[in-house]
Amino acid sequence: MHPDDLDDATIDAFDTDGAVCLRGAVSDEWLGVVADAIEADIADPGPFFHGYDVGEGKRFHGNLRVWEAHEGFRRYCTESPLPALARRLMGSERVNLFYDQVFVKDADTASPTRWHNDQPYWPVRGRQVMSFWLALDPVDLTNGGLEFVAGSHRWDRWFQPESFGKTAGSGYTRNPDYEPMIDIDAERDRHRLLSWSMVPGDVIAFSAMCVHGAPPNRHPERRRRGYAVRYTGDDAVYLEAEGMSAPLFADYLQNGDPIGGERFPQLLPAP
Repeated sequence: MHPDDLDDATIDAFDTDGAVCLRGAVSDEWLGVVADAIEADIADPGPFFHGYDVGEGKRFHGNLRVWEAHEGFRRYCTESPLPALARRLMGSERVNLFYDQVFVKDADTASPTRWHNDQPYWPVRGRQVMSFWLALDPVDLTNGGLEFVAGSHRWDRWFQPESFGKTAGSGYTRNPDYEPMIDIDAERDRHRLLSWSMVPGDVIAFSAMCVHGAPPNRHPERRRRGYAVRYTGDDAVYLEAEGMSAPLFADYLQNGDPIGGERFPQLLPAP
């Protein structure tokens, strides 16, 4: 997808709802690059692997900062249309790569993704922080499709990070500035929930403050491969505090510094 293909209605939906599905945003060529890189990561995970067993020989494979270890991921994050799409959606002049993340749910696994918003996990503050979640398999709610609470990115509510699995050492320090996650499932009728049936190449673009989650993969045969890339814009600054994901810390940045440097490279304008 070329950034000029984003019409005003799509940009407005992203701004209003906090999440929008971009159909066919990723070409078959880029899909092949990412699929090959995912298989390589499953075979030989990098240092930030955080997958876990979900019973009966099934696994949830998770890993982050994989662009630093795999050339295919690096090319997709930096050379695909995504940075330019992020620029238009965020209304930003500058775009930096924040980090990337792999999520693979095996078929027929009881591995839901709890409701959360992303930014409380991350050492970044700013309105212009977003993700692209790429589907590499047909995805719907039967095999772990994502759900979003429309407009929740405007709540300005910072929910306490919680572990997504049973991985040792995966707990998060309680941050007194955060609140417990509300029970979205108990009050589904009070919210407008967004979800999309996706085919390979479709992408969900969403704000880092938009509350979202995913059910288990109950499909008997189809795994769910997802790959997320996170970008930041002009107003993003580094802020390290309690209750965040330590692998995302950058010791060369001080709180309040603009996001940048080797860990978070600037992509647009090309430096």
